[in-house]
Amino acid sequence: MTDRSSRLLERALLFTFVIHGVAMASMALILLPGMPGGGTADDLVRIRYVAAHPWLWRLGWFPWQLTALSDLLIGIGLLRASWVPKAPAILTMLVTVAAVAFDQAGQVCWMTRGLELARSGDAAAYLAYESRIFAWTAVWGGTLYTVGALGWTWCFVAGGTWNRWLTAISLVLWPLFLYVNAGPLLPRDLRPSPLFVAAGNAAGFVLLQLWFALAAELVLRRSRPDTASGRDARWRHPSALLRPLADPLANSRFVRALAEIPPTIAFDSDIRDVIYVNYLVEAERLRPLVPAGLELQTLGPAGRLAVFTFLSFRHGHFGPRLLGPLRRLLPSPVHTNWRIHVRDPRSGREGIHFVTNAIASTPHALGARLMSEGMPMHVLASAELRAEGGGFRLRLDPGAGSAPDADAELRPAPAPASGPWSAAFGSWQEMLAYVVPQDRGFSTQPWHGRVTRQEIRLEIPLSACEPLEGRVSSRAATAIVGAAEPFCFRVASVRFRFDREEYDPL
Repeated sequence: MTDRSSRLLERALLFTFVIHGVAMASMALILLPGMPGGGTADDLVRIRYVAAHPWLWRLGWFPWQLTALSDLLIGIGLLRASWVPKAPAILTMLVTVAAVAFDQAGQVCWMTRGLELARSGDAAAYLAYESRIFAWTAVWGGTLYTVGALGWTWCFVAGGTWNRWLTAISLVLWPLFLYVNAGPLLPRDLRPSPLFVAAGNAAGFVLLQLWFALAAELVLRRSRPDTASGRDARWRHPSALLRPLADPLANSRFVRALAEIPPTIAFDSDIRDVIYVNYLVEAERLRPLVPAGLELQTLGPAGRLAVFTFLSFRHGHFGPRLLGPLRRLLPSPVHTNWRIHVRDPRSGREGIHFVTNAIASTPHALGARLMSEGMPMHVLASAELRAEGGGFRLRLDPGAGSAPDADAELRPAPAPASGPWSAAFGSWQEMLAYVVPQDRGFSTQPWHGRVTRQEIRLEIPLSACEPLEGRVSSRAATAIVGAAEPFCFRVASVRFRFDREEYDPL
């Protein structure tokens, strides 16, 4: 059973990462010309900037008000997470409330009375007022926020959600923030210069973003651990050169969670030479591959059997539908899908679940893996799918990566009267009617409490399926199906259309 008590904390960490990025941009582009120590040495120039842009000034502070909200949400999330001890969570929440009170009081005053004084032309009155409210926001608010961040550290360490990278960043970040925020409270000789405060805040907020990302990664991994198959199986790029960059990105729960935010995009491809390699196996061999919340479709006497398929094809300019004719400029890599037949017991809908996928293109693999819930995409070191001597040659080479392997030499054959499929199907046509019309992909996200449906359109007529016979070898397939014999067929061309992603309650 997935512990969903961290759900608010997960969302709060994602929200705070995004809104802190927006707030940093707002500070650099809008607020900085009017801020003390912000690079404008002449106070009168700063005051005139504030007075001349009242709504821009208010707009510039709005993202920072949302960062305060995000800090409160983190505090509530820590209180709700079952794995965080309550004592540090409560103390952290109390300090965060105090920080928000000082910070927001200063910001509101700066956007109201501060603006009035700036527009009055009384520079002395404005500077005196600015000094007081700047202390509320930057000194007291900033210092209390840092103490609250130390509370975050306490909560995560006590909850066993920590690593050495967070330790290294925290040892630099929290002392830096304490010094630049609480510095004005120190004796004059020990106070940081305005230039140091500006540079320290700039560096500190960059480190803070990294801290948020790493903390979110660890929290998300509590509900999204590594699995043996599917989207959370470990990903390894076949190239040692690309592996240091690609592997952390592809395996990151934080990046995937951010990629869930944009809406899904429709994709098209003019697929060629779809080679289906199918196995009829004992259902018990496939049940460990079924994600929580779905059930395996079974066949044959007493529902003892089930079908496993890996199908491979060459894309035809695979890309977003919105590109229209420009999609022809996109590449056409070889792709393979490894799947089982599943059912959603709540809705009764049937479809397939991808145990794994692979494609001979790193950009396609990363894009699909990060942005598509149901595509556990890996990268093939090389792939070959071509007509040869009246037949077809298929080769899937994972190299040193985590993609599946296959090597097949197949040739056209008459529709067989019997074969490995006969234990579950009365005829070849009956088998095709079960295996081919699969226009829905299923995956589950227990942490969201949902089943994801990927609705696609293939519209393959059964008459287009050409029986094949020959040799098939695959270590990856053997690990799943054991000694089961393959039965194969080919579809010459398919217009693939991925329309949308929809969600049902889990």
